[in-house]
Amino acid sequence: MRPLELAVVLPTRNERKNLAPMVARLDAALAGIAWEAIFVDDDSPDGTAEEARAISLLDPRVRVIQRIGRRGLASAAIEGMCATAAPVVAVMDADQQHDPALLPQMLAAIRSGDYDLAYASRFAEGGSAAGLSSQRREKGSRLANKLARKVTGMELSDPMSGYFMLPTDTLRKDAHRLSGIGFKILLDILATADVTLRVKEFPLEFAARVEGESKLDRTVVFEFLVGLYDKWLGRYIPTRFALFGTIGAAGVVVHMAVLTAFLAAFGGTLKDYLVTDFEIGQTVAALVAMTFNFVLNNFLTYADKRLTGFDNLVRGWLKFGLTCSVGLLANIGVAAVLVRWGFHEYPAALTGIVIGSVWNFALSSKFVWGKFK
Repeated sequence: MRPLELAVVLPTRNERKNLAPMVARLDAALAGIAWEAIFVDDDSPDGTAEEARAISLLDPRVRVIQRIGRRGLASAAIEGMCATAAPVVAVMDADQQHDPALLPQMLAAIRSGDYDLAYASRFAEGGSAAGLSSQRREKGSRLANKLARKVTGMELSDPMSGYFMLPTDTLRKDAHRLSGIGFKILLDILATADVTLRVKEFPLEFAARVEGESKLDRTVVFEFLVGLYDKWLGRYIPTRFALFGTIGAAGVVVHMAVLTAFLAAFGGTLKDYLVTDFEIGQTVAALVAMTFNFVLNNFLTYADKRLTGFDNLVRGWLKFGLTCSVGLLANIGVAAVLVRWGFHEYPAALTGIVIGSVWNFALSSKFVWGKFK
């Protein structure tokens, strides 16, 4: 039996129908090479992990890592790359948009010793990005690539590519320093390496997706920026908390805008009633701002734990409202105590806001989007 030469890591989420065709294409492309395929599945509800196990019973070169309670393409790729004994590891999509026929050429480049990393580029001469689902997504990818080139200092045509290969030891050496956030693990590897890696570029004709739906949406550039933040500033202020706080600040703007609009429309109409127009407006503004914060946090801050389905969203919204109420009490209580101790009102208020935000973040992470959700 030949020793293992190459591992191909394929992060998956709802890719059940693509697995068997992908394995067949790998088998054809890697004839004469001892390889294994590692599907790293984020607990797909469509039975992707079960399908991978069924294929593995017939083909022991196929393995699966089923991740429970954690999601994200970059972290899945890292986990898969660290799980192999092969001396060389590749990462590619399981949706058949990446052509396995490039793998032998990439492996030859790595084995030559002239290159530290080989990758497939949609934007290199001879390549094509025709398989991108929309012009907007292609423009987003090009913008992210332009920013990525400035970050890495390397003139690569497609540093946001998700199809690449490198020696496993190179990956393991830096694995503990990789952020694991977002979709673009290649950029993370290039930015983390202590020395400039020698890179070989291969043109890729990015094919249209055969089955399923794209995991990338309009947040592609946002994910890229989050990855950059985590790489350079995440050690000082955790990335998720920074997102949570930024959305909270935007929620304040939404709150004030709704309150202003309400008072402009109904101000002075309820002066003689038990409940004033301000109190109603404040309540409406608080509910709108809270909903705004919940939606954005669910879509962005906790994208890897995103709540889906009407029942889950309603339940999450109610829990989020409850945690925000507790945070508000903490905010007011801390600020009041500090003022009584002689602190100026504004520093006391800011301290209360910070304490309330930390409280909201901790409770939301655990009870809204955490394991106690």
